[in-house]
Amino acid sequence: MIKLKRVYDEVESDDGKRFLVERLWPRGIKRESMKLDDWLKDVAPSTELRKWFGHEPEKWEEFKKRYLTELEDKKRYVEVILNAAKNGNVTLLYSAKDKAHNGAIVLKDYIESLKVW
Repeated sequence: MIKLKRVYDEVESDDGKRFLVERLWPRGIKRESMKLDDWLKDVAPSTELRKWFGHEPEKWEEFKKRYLTELEDKKRYVEVILNAAKNGNVTLLYSAKDKAHNGAIVLKDYIESLKVW
């Protein structure tokens, strides 16, 4: 199972492997407090795409399309998450305030669409 959480949410025993999927380190967070297994910044949306999107909900559909295109070139990072998910729970951590419009949602949907596990 793949879960999504903000980096500011509590760590739970069923989180499994925890991956930060943001290009930038979240403000005000110490690495130790996140109980992080890995920081996969290269699987996150490109800097250009992130800046273009700017978390503007009206750009959401186009952001998803562009990010999915980028993910096609990031398969080795996606595989890290896939391999972990084959062995238990995985939690993708993001820092965006908007829980409905962020790259982690697109990434989770993309991984689940692969149906290889």
